[in-house]
Amino acid sequence: MVFPKPASESDLFNLNSNVAFPYARNSLPRYSMPESSMPKEAAYQNIHDELQLDANPKLNLASFVTTSMEEECNKLIMESINKNYVDMDEYPVTTELHNRCVNMIARLFNAKIGEDESAIGAGTVGSSEAIMLAGLAFKKKWQNKRKAEGKPYDKPNMVTGANVQVCWEKFARYFEVELREVKVSEGYYVMDPAKAVEMVDENTICVAAILGSTYNGEFEDVKLLNDLLLEKNKQTGWDTPIHVDAASGGFIAPFLYPELEWDFRLPLVKSINVSGHKYGLVYAGIGWVIWRTKEDLPEDLVFHINYLGADQPTFTLNFSKGSSQIIAQYYQLIRLGQEGYRSIMENCRENAKVLREGLEKTGCFNILSKDNGVPVVAFSLKDRSCHDEFKISRMLRRHGWIVPAYPMPPAAQHINVLRVVVRAEFSRILAERLVFDITNVLHELEKHPPKYNAKITNIVKEEKAMDDDNGVKMSALDAHREIIAQESNKRPKILAA
Repeated sequence: MVFPKPASESDLFNLNSNVAFPYARNSLPRYSMPESSMPKEAAYQNIHDELQLDANPKLNLASFVTTSMEEECNKLIMESINKNYVDMDEYPVTTELHNRCVNMIARLFNAKIGEDESAIGAGTVGSSEAIMLAGLAFKKKWQNKRKAEGKPYDKPNMVTGANVQVCWEKFARYFEVELREVKVSEGYYVMDPAKAVEMVDENTICVAAILGSTYNGEFEDVKLLNDLLLEKNKQTGWDTPIHVDAASGGFIAPFLYPELEWDFRLPLVKSINVSGHKYGLVYAGIGWVIWRTKEDLPEDLVFHINYLGADQPTFTLNFSKGSSQIIAQYYQLIRLGQEGYRSIMENCRENAKVLREGLEKTGCFNILSKDNGVPVVAFSLKDRSCHDEFKISRMLRRHGWIVPAYPMPPAAQHINVLRVVVRAEFSRILAERLVFDITNVLHELEKHPPKYNAKITNIVKEEKAMDDDNGVKMSALDAHREIIAQESNKRPKILAA
């Protein structure tokens, strides 16, 4: 006689999991580690289910970060996910791939490197770390020179536009450097090179230019900045250098605008950062910083560590970090080549054009981005008397789209902007669909205008004036705009995701 096999705990789990296993009936621990374990299947399923409430990364048009890679590259990432990059002696091939990336990117940026020479640069977790390293190099080099000349070296400053990404503010605050920001103005949303050079003095460690503003994707005029700064250096005897923050545009300009002079072709450009995880087409977690020459990276910032049996020169803020993104970057560089990158960037530009033209046909928007720049479409409402950009952003979420709304930098913060980042995975059909959904949102808003906006419209018609803190007369509409800007500024400054 055959007796039935007793049901094991795993059998019971499998049975319950097909319907509603016990761990689906209770809340997951949130703030304290649970006393007991749970089956791996239960842990996975609970977390997997909760993550379904996140947005679809492909429809996250707020982010510059790559969200899709080829399956072959995904396999390489998983095969190397357990490698710690800092263990260079144990993973010499990974180190070699890192060095190949540095050299390829440096030559892409027209660094003057001989055939038998190696470029000076480092892989980082992202452009934020890269900017910290570049800023430290400028500060240390300036301090060393001032010390040698017997001059004070305790009050360094740097000049940027008010449109810089928040990591520049972090660098200035963390490493005690005065940040001098050139204000933008309505219609001109990037740094004015002439005004930037006016702010330079003997304590300026560098001027930072942006190749692809976070706000509207526009390239700053690095060539004009270089020429004006050369003239000032000649007059004063200073040697103030330039850093180019090419986080977004570094993998775009060489392929779409090869004649544009913004890189190491300009003599005062001493370092450049770029995000591999943006238009470098790699998942989040990789950036690069490249120096013009070895002399531009002070030796006293480079650490030589004897770790696990090998001397390892390193200049990073992080120690341990994964190797996967470095390997993925090398895959993209050799897989796509210049031909592939050029084709992808051209496609991004064309899809941005489709989106821009579709928005213009509605007659409701002003386009604030430029034709030449990062494939970003930034736009604002022509008429905000009944609804604003933040309302449109919220309503687009119902269609699955994440389109951020935010105010422009100080001095132009009364202007609110919607911004769409056109990435490689943003197809033509998605661009057309987004225009369709935005048009439907506009029609919906026309049919059902918010009551509070109607009240504001009536107040504006009466032209009742208000006094601001400075005693300047302000219309009710201006006051309303200022309130919107103040509420928006309570959020952190826009990050280049």
